[in-house]
Amino acid sequence: MNAHPQARESRADLDAINRPTWARRDTVRIYERLQGVTDPGEQAAIDYVEPRVRGRPILDIGVGAGRTTQLLLPVSSDYVGIDYTEEMVLACRSRHPGVRIEQMDARDLGAFEDERFALVVFSFNGIDSIDREGRTRVLREVHRVLAPGGLFLFSAHNHEGPGRGEQPRVNIPFTWNPIKLGWRSLKTIRALPRALMNHRRLSAVNETHEDWSVMNAGAHDFGIVVMYTTLAEQKRQLRQAGFECELVFDNARGQPVPDGADTRDMWWFHYVARKA
Repeated sequence: MNAHPQARESRADLDAINRPTWARRDTVRIYERLQGVTDPGEQAAIDYVEPRVRGRPILDIGVGAGRTTQLLLPVSSDYVGIDYTEEMVLACRSRHPGVRIEQMDARDLGAFEDERFALVVFSFNGIDSIDREGRTRVLREVHRVLAPGGLFLFSAHNHEGPGRGEQPRVNIPFTWNPIKLGWRSLKTIRALPRALMNHRRLSAVNETHEDWSVMNAGAHDFGIVVMYTTLAEQKRQLRQAGFECELVFDNARGQPVPDGADTRDMWWFHYVARKA
């Protein structure tokens, strides 16, 4: 059943579902191996904001094991990274000794004074792991800690894209190396039962509305539930929080996405919003 996006909040307790998955040792190991940008859209967004924030304070939300720390420290040494999962914070500190990494929830940035940062980053669709009420609080808190004219760079899943409604399936990346192919096949087959079990269990909280949805997603053996929003809905949320959306990049090509574009082939967007 469809409903207006403001009609009610999600019924799913995303924290209770997602936090244990982020804390799993195998999940942390995945994040420890990550390096560089996730996709062309993230590269384009970083290139866009970098000249305007170089040398100025940066807050990096949802740092995981420190992939974005590597990307943002060259932009500014005045850097703080936060994550709400203790296991990720410890991994990030180990990977980046001497860098300020704190355990903190993006819904409460009370440790930081008003207008502290020139740039806030929330990468890897991290904001989608929070429910609608929490998402509103994140946007308000980010707006508060940004200096006037400060930028908020974040990514979010596309409600109209191909990722919504993923199903477990066997997908083994082909290689001519028989050892690698055998190892990939073994990993996929071993993970399939957990993926099927998680998908069956967590699909019970799926809900779809006109401009947003809450759905079980394929990452980490279908162990998480995330929000998907349309381009128009996410821009509405930004306006409501006091932001102006400057630019949106698609994930696959790193190209700006204009209003009214056909977005059905875009898995997620990278938003650059400015505090008015």
